[in-house]
Amino acid sequence: MSASQRKPFEHLPTSVCPSNYTLYLHPDLHKFTFSGKESIDVEVKESVNIVKMNSAEIEVQSASFTSGNTTVTSSDIQTNAEEETLTVTFPDTLPLGPGQVHLNFTGILNDKLRGFYRSCYTAGDGSKKHIAVTQFESTDARRAFPCWDEPAIKATFDVTLVSPVAAVALSNMPVVKEEVQDDIKITTYDRTPIMSTYLVAFVVGEFDYVEARDKNNVLVRVYTPVGK
Repeated sequence: MSASQRKPFEHLPTSVCPSNYTLYLHPDLHKFTFSGKESIDVEVKESVNIVKMNSAEIEVQSASFTSGNTTVTSSDIQTNAEEETLTVTFPDTLPLGPGQVHLNFTGILNDKLRGFYRSCYTAGDGSKKHIAVTQFESTDARRAFPCWDEPAIKATFDVTLVSPVAAVALSNMPVVKEEVQDDIKITTYDRTPIMSTYLVAFVVGEFDYVEARDKNNVLVRVYTPVGK
C-alpha cells in the first residue's frame, strides 16, 4: 500500500479512559513467549458497548467488564493488525462511571528490539544467557499488553512479573512483595506515578550487580551480565 493509500492516523475513542493498569506477566525464556493478564481501571464516559485500545502481536483469550458487583463477559473480541487495535464488544451498553476491563492474553518475545523482546549475552563461563527486556517508546507497549498506547493517555501501573527463581526481575518501581512457588518467583512492584505507557519497563534474566549509596543515602545499583 502506498503512502497516499494508507488510512490516516486516528486517535482512540475517548468514550472509555484508563486510570490504572494491574499487570501480571510471565515470560518464557525458552519458548520466547509470554502470558499475561490485566485489570484496567477505567471511566466509561459515554454510552457504548465496545472498548477499543491498542494491541499488536498479542492474542487475547478472554475479556470481561466489571461494574460494582456485576461482571459481564465479552460477546466478541476483534484485532486489527494494520491499525494495531483491539476492539472488545459487550452484549449490552456499559454503565457510565468507574469499572474494570479484564483481559487474559499471550504474546511473543520478538527479535525486533521493540516491545517486549528477547535478547542474549555471553556469560563469563562462555554460556549463552537469554533475557526478556522492553523498549516501548513511543508506541510499542501494545506489544506487551493491550493498552491505550498514546503518550497523552496516562495512568498508573501495578506490575507483577513471574520469573525463574535464579533470574532477576526488574521494573520501574521498588519491590513490595516477592514469593517463591516451586521453581518460579513472583515479584510485585509498588504503583508507579501517573505516566505514559511508553515509560513502563520490565527486565527478566540472570544478572550480577554492584551497588553503593550516594551522599543522600540513596541505594544505587548497576546490573551487569553474569561473570562480567
